[in-house]
Amino acid sequence: MGATDAADQQLTDAVRAGYTFEGAALELGGLMLDAERLGEVPVRIPVAMLNRHGLVAGATGTGKTRTLQLMVEQLSAQGVPVFAADIKGDLSGLAQPGAANDKLTARAATLGQQWTATGFPVEFYAIGGLGSGLPLRVTMSAFGPTLLSKVLGLNETQESSLGLVFHYADQAGLPLLDLADLRAVVSHLLSDEGKTELKDLGGLSSATAGVILRELIGLEDQGGDVFFGEPEFESADLLQVAADGRGLVSLVELPQLQDRPAIFSTFLMWLLADLFHDLPEVGDVDKPKLVFFFDEAHLLFADASKAFLDQVAQTVRLIRSKGVGVFFVTQSPTDVPDNVLAQLGSRVQHQLRAHTPNDAKALKATVATYPTSGYADLGQVITGLGIGEAVVTVMNERGAPTPVAWTRLRAPESRMDPCDADLLAATVASSPRAAKYQATVDRESAREILAGRLEQGAAKQEAERAGTPAPAPKPRKTARPKPAPKDDGIVDQVVGSAAFKDVMRTAAREIVRGMFKTGRR
Repeated sequence: MGATDAADQQLTDAVRAGYTFEGAALELGGLMLDAERLGEVPVRIPVAMLNRHGLVAGATGTGKTRTLQLMVEQLSAQGVPVFAADIKGDLSGLAQPGAANDKLTARAATLGQQWTATGFPVEFYAIGGLGSGLPLRVTMSAFGPTLLSKVLGLNETQESSLGLVFHYADQAGLPLLDLADLRAVVSHLLSDEGKTELKDLGGLSSATAGVILRELIGLEDQGGDVFFGEPEFESADLLQVAADGRGLVSLVELPQLQDRPAIFSTFLMWLLADLFHDLPEVGDVDKPKLVFFFDEAHLLFADASKAFLDQVAQTVRLIRSKGVGVFFVTQSPTDVPDNVLAQLGSRVQHQLRAHTPNDAKALKATVATYPTSGYADLGQVITGLGIGEAVVTVMNERGAPTPVAWTRLRAPESRMDPCDADLLAATVASSPRAAKYQATVDRESAREILAGRLEQGAAKQEAERAGTPAPAPKPRKTARPKPAPKDDGIVDQVVGSAAFKDVMRTAAREIVRGMFKTGRR
């Protein structure tokens, strides 16, 4: 046996032993000995370890989206719900069976893959309704000041001041449902009527409030107001299983957000934080309750404050115990902060290019993050990867890293192009969640309450000048009360009142706010 044959056998034996698992696993592909030869060893990820999170990285055009599609298909087939952002619309093809061709059939044969055209259960969403899917909205109060500061590009001092504005609105009973509500509250604090209340807030100066107001106006001019409002999305709706037992794939399309990347990345972070708040502790489970693919992850971390990054790291670390796995998808592992990268148990690295000094530096840093491999020059392997190939290491069932494996990835079985528009529209229209999210709700909130106060103040001044009694305040709008049972007492009437519910919402929001200072109203 020659030296090359011995090295090949050593690598093959190590990978075979490292990727042999007792429980269910996702089949990624097969070991490659070099650019032409396969080692006939399957490369897999244990399903039970997917809540240890992961990373899918690689340069544009190297096959990251197809890797996502492959993983999503197998997760759904094993009854695991999936959430993914569909940046370019390519993942929408998951809803339709794929089409075989000679190239695909030949590739599948080299990996021993029994390829079968298959479509999967998909729910389509669109942030703020900017797209074909069901609208995803969040109230301003639930989004919270920390994530909003990231969207607005505020510094730490301004972020702290924005937190005071949210606190004031909570205490004053001013529901913040949309962007107009927050603008109204900041404008009120800057007005003659609100100057006393502004002083009472202490750390909030009129200059800082003015900066916040200008940024809010700018966000509204960019169309950011469509993302905030009601009905607010309930993140628990992502944890759905289809009638046939397959996990529901929830895709949020983002075709019109190229000019507002901070909005969509922080919105995804809100979803993750909301899941953390809502889901019970489950510890280690045989399979995740949800796997969350965080695409274009570099947008989340770019220009983020240390406090914000600390909160991301904490969310990722703690949400594992809620049964949620998170995969960050980006071009280079160096896009992800070290304290987050250290928590990612599975790595699927597509080709990186080293055309510039910065590229070479990023490549060296990437290689340094991998466990010791059986390849003499892992950097050369990574830069020489073909489309649909990746360097893989995952966390085995004991929690230890598997050997680094140069892998030819399997082909997805669903359509590798966008879904047909007619099928997409029909899927959205027939969704059991369409009635819940399609229509916008506009209930009384901070803007209307403050406008009513101004109207009452003006009427009072006019009455004083005319020497007539001031008109009685207009009653606040409330939802129509449900008929009470005949034996309801005073306590039940109080508990069922709109005023009591407002008080309890405020109290609950103050208690719940923790991670990113978010909290549902």
